[in-house]
Amino acid sequence: MFRYSIIIPVYNRPEEIDELLNSLKFQTWKDFELTVVEDGSTLSCKSVVDKYAASLNLKYFYKENSGPGPSRNFGAGKSQGDYLIFFDSDCVIPEKYFEEVEKELSLSPLTGVFGGADKASPSFTNIQKAINYGMTSFLTTGGIRGGAKRLDKFYPRTFNLGVKKDVFDDVGGFSAMRYGEDVDFSIRVINAGYDCKLFPRAWVYHKRRTDFRKFFKQVYHSGAARIDLYKLYPKSLKPVHVLPSIFTLGSVMLLILSFFSIYFLIPLVFFTLLLFVDSLARNKNVHVALLSVIACYIQLYAYGWGFIKSFTEKIIFRKGT
Repeated sequence: MFRYSIIIPVYNRPEEIDELLNSLKFQTWKDFELTVVEDGSTLSCKSVVDKYAASLNLKYFYKENSGPGPSRNFGAGKSQGDYLIFFDSDCVIPEKYFEEVEKELSLSPLTGVFGGADKASPSFTNIQKAINYGMTSFLTTGGIRGGAKRLDKFYPRTFNLGVKKDVFDDVGGFSAMRYGEDVDFSIRVINAGYDCKLFPRAWVYHKRRTDFRKFFKQVYHSGAARIDLYKLYPKSLKPVHVLPSIFTLGSVMLLILSFFSIYFLIPLVFFTLLLFVDSLARNKNVHVALLSVIACYIQLYAYGWGFIKSFTEKIIFRKGT
């Protein structure tokens, strides 16, 4: 038996898994096993995993593609730890991560599920740093993710999520949802009466997407998934989840009105400057601050458009029901 079982689903990302495994090799807390689940990849990471066989207690499995949720469930079924820890393959783990988790669990031993925040490493590209800003800023939908400042109840995300093994088994693991499966899981854990905690010092470096096109696609699906979650759990939808849609519709209206008066652009100009100054203060880099403005608008428009489109199709016209 182990204290922790780390489970990592991976799909066509051998280079990322290399960095992740290398970071786990230097953990100061060693009582963990590691399961890598290759989810039907055409670019196998088996040779990468084999490099760490001598330095990590490591298992590798290949399975047909089924998506992240079922792959995590598969890994959980192969694990023996008291706690299951889920990381995304594009994460890098600080060396004292498990020390911080141990400290938090000693203070809150009844915690059923927990999670931490994500940060940008100095080694990240400027675009990755900008995307990280967009995904974690209080000025965007980062304000509903669960950082030090947050607008909604904390729901751990699977880039950095821990859960007691018996709690995981009790709620039946992850669903087959392609997007939003981590929020769905956290809601079911909380509804089952288990305690859910934010461990602020147990954070990870999270690379996310490498370009704005992929980032748009990712966030668009997140906005659409919020409607799927609403259909499953109507009380889970809060006014804050609608804000990106309001921003999207409002900014489009302001752009249209600006043809009649340039003064209608003042709110957007002010918001743009606010994003730039805040990112500059955080990142200390003018280029990253400029890219952060782009990342934040993509974040808000993509999420908002995904939400609006899914709401129109699934709630108003009842398609896919």
